[in-house]
Order: sequence, then structure tokens, then C-alpha cells
Amino acid sequence: MSEPSLEERVGKLEKMMDTVLQNLNVSAPKKDWRRTAGMFDGDPLMQEIIEEGQRIREEDRRKTTA
Repeated sequence: MSEPSLEERVGKLEKMMDTVLQNLNVSAPKKDWRRTAGMFDGDPLMQEIIEEGQRIREEDRRKTTA
């Protein structure tokens, strides 16, 4: 059996790419960290979590410098 010609191979690839591009949802927004920035502003629970994390980091700093 003979191998397909370069033109046949390129044609097949072009058809495949057309299918891929048609199925690709280009209108979907990209996930971006900026969408979530500020999401928890003013949330008392989140503020408590941040404060506890800072307390833990400060405690760790004191342990390493002592």
C-alpha cells in the first residue's frame, strides 16, 4: 500500500484542524486570578482566617530567630 502524498496529508490535517476549531469554545472567558481578587473583602470569616495566618507566621518567625 502506498503512502498518501504530501497534498493528501496536508488536506487531511486541514480538515482535522477545521473540526477542532469548530468544536473549540473560544467565547468562554479565561480563568484568571483577577476574577477572584477582592471577592472576600469585608468578609469577617476571611478576616479571621487572615489574622490567624499572620499570627502563625509571626510565631514561626519568633521560633527561628530565638
